[in-house]
Amino acid sequence: MYSQAVRGSKPSYTEGHTRQLEKPQRHYPPEFNAGLSDILHELWQLDDNRLEAGKHYAIDLQGYTKAYRRQDWAKDPLFVFVRSEVLERPTYKRFMALLDNYIASTGLSEEVTPEEIQENRGFIDAIMETKVMRRVHEYLASKGKTSQHMGEFKRHLYDIWFKLYRRTKGSRALDSSGFEHVFVGETRDKEPMGFHNWIQFYLQEQAGKVDYQGYIQGTKPPDGNDAHLITIQFTWNEGVKPMGSSFIGTSPEFEVGLYTLVYLCGQTGENIVRFGGQDVVITIYTHGNNLGCAFPKHHK
Repeated sequence: MYSQAVRGSKPSYTEGHTRQLEKPQRHYPPEFNAGLSDILHELWQLDDNRLEAGKHYAIDLQGYTKAYRRQDWAKDPLFVFVRSEVLERPTYKRFMALLDNYIASTGLSEEVTPEEIQENRGFIDAIMETKVMRRVHEYLASKGKTSQHMGEFKRHLYDIWFKLYRRTKGSRALDSSGFEHVFVGETRDKEPMGFHNWIQFYLQEQAGKVDYQGYIQGTKPPDGNDAHLITIQFTWNEGVKPMGSSFIGTSPEFEVGLYTLVYLCGQTGENIVRFGGQDVVITIYTHGNNLGCAFPKHHK
């Protein structure tokens, strides 16, 4: 079990921890969370596994739609290409190995095999080798939000992302987890829920299970097809996701690190932040004592 670090205690770090980046004083409008903005900007700078639009992948936003519309305004797939070699990077490969471990429909118990437990642990081990997640650990430990010990922090991450819980009211089934909802996606009466990850979207689109319908009117980013954050409509497993947002081209460690950090240090609901030249709202919902949902969207 994860042991809560004593608040106010000063952790000691080994030589392997990432040195904090020097940064100029940054100023934000009053509605922005300055502390979260600063650390998320650091993580953005540290994410050397982030992909470059036009080089590693390309998307085609095509036509716009509205959340209430049920008409396809994009005749082509969202992804034009993703270079196969980038998906062989260690954290990407470990991440993708987890995506087929779940039953999409809620209300049905998830069965986790010993092999899947090892895959979960292997993914955490891999992301903890990155500069992004080492900085996340360092920051959270300094705030008393997790243990300074690496093993304890890994167990904490496991509980946040892979611990099963009941999402369906009136059901005894342990049918969900933070990882499944946020990154893999779930369905209830065929309606998609969660599913806020670009890698899963790309793979499902390649498999013919996702049909991109267009971006949501009023959300087209200034950088268009080079954007790292989009809000779109799509169908999945015969159901419609009227509006869903996700980062594009970001690494698995960046997304896990960002959501973990905001979940533990931010507030339930909307957290307005600025990083990487973007004004973003990170929304966190809890499900009992568990991470229920996490997703980004542009701040208007």
